[in-house]
Amino acid sequence: MVNSILIPLFLYPVALWVMLTALVFVTGLSERTSSRLVILDVPSAHVVLMDTLQARTSLEIREDVISADSAATLIRVGELDAVVEFLPPEADARGMDDNFQVLIRYDRAVDRSRRARDRVESIVAGYRSRWVEREASALDISDADQQQFRILQDNVSSGQEMGALVMGILIPLFLVLMVAMGCLVPSIDSTAGERERSTWETLMTVSASRLSVVTAKYLYVATLGILAGVLNVAAMFVSLGAIVGPLLADIGDGADAFQFSLPLLALPVMIVAAIALALFFAAAMMILAAFARTFKDGQAMASIVVWLAILPIALGQQTDQTLTPTIAAIPVANAARMIRDAINGVFIWPLIAETLVVLLVMVAACLLLARAVLQFEDLLMGSFDGSFWRFAKERLMGKRATEGTK
Repeated sequence: MVNSILIPLFLYPVALWVMLTALVFVTGLSERTSSRLVILDVPSAHVVLMDTLQARTSLEIREDVISADSAATLIRVGELDAVVEFLPPEADARGMDDNFQVLIRYDRAVDRSRRARDRVESIVAGYRSRWVEREASALDISDADQQQFRILQDNVSSGQEMGALVMGILIPLFLVLMVAMGCLVPSIDSTAGERERSTWETLMTVSASRLSVVTAKYLYVATLGILAGVLNVAAMFVSLGAIVGPLLADIGDGADAFQFSLPLLALPVMIVAAIALALFFAAAMMILAAFARTFKDGQAMASIVVWLAILPIALGQQTDQTLTPTIAAIPVANAARMIRDAINGVFIWPLIAETLVVLLVMVAACLLLARAVLQFEDLLMGSFDGSFWRFAKERLMGKRATEGTK
């Protein structure tokens, strides 16, 4: 119940709030640290730039008289964060008096060194832009003549499309994983957990048939998986709009840069996908966990299903493609791609039908295997030391050999 209901209700709002608060806190701590610099060969015509660098409290400029090679060595050992060296302009740029270029040496593998580069680069770029404008104005060069070539950007995606992009990446991933995680604990508890608590024997004495008992357990596991998936999607959708939306708006192209909304048809498609995935994961996990003697062993065995689901999810995450017949034939990947298409308002009904058929065929295959496995009493009592291969060799293959001899 905790896994399927309580965690989805509190996980995303609390986790996202903690994550963003921690990010802001760490960013604030990083901004408070000063960058240790050595500046070499400042041109006399640009002492104002040197004064600007010295005036910044985030920069700690050392007055050491060292060579560029020595300074680079100090960066590698962590004594300095960056070295700023003023160089003469290249041949084509020497026609402009007092022109210059700046070389910043830093360690890309160190966050503090990269931060020092960014700080110096921002200050130098701003100073150079203002200096070029003054020089052009003194030479009576218009702004249009200064900017002969510019690259302009125009994002044609609407705020709703940008929001759909974010949801199309996150929701399929979490829906598939959370359905699997929602099935994981119940599937283990209803099989290996029963064996560890020694209640399988008692359960076999009830008047209900063995098929009814196994069916009830299966529907219980699948129901909790569906519940976990739907609640996780709902919690993530609310969290994206309330927490992530304002954060993305700050870095977007306006207050409405990201709008989170779902097409009406997307909801039933996601629910159907969650049901199909839960039926598949529940059957697969229960088969594996049925061989385990303890809950811990069952957790190790059933977790294989979760790990095997990760690669197909990646196949369904390409944002520039829709559901294809090939992807629709790959379990889990087809559900992830179908959900992402539904979020973007794309409904290819024949391929959606193919996806559901493929998942239901996998469910049927798992149920047939479970039926073949559960007919053996010694398996239910915990024989074969948790080994599926030993069971297959001694019971399934051995039974066929015996039938062939007869």
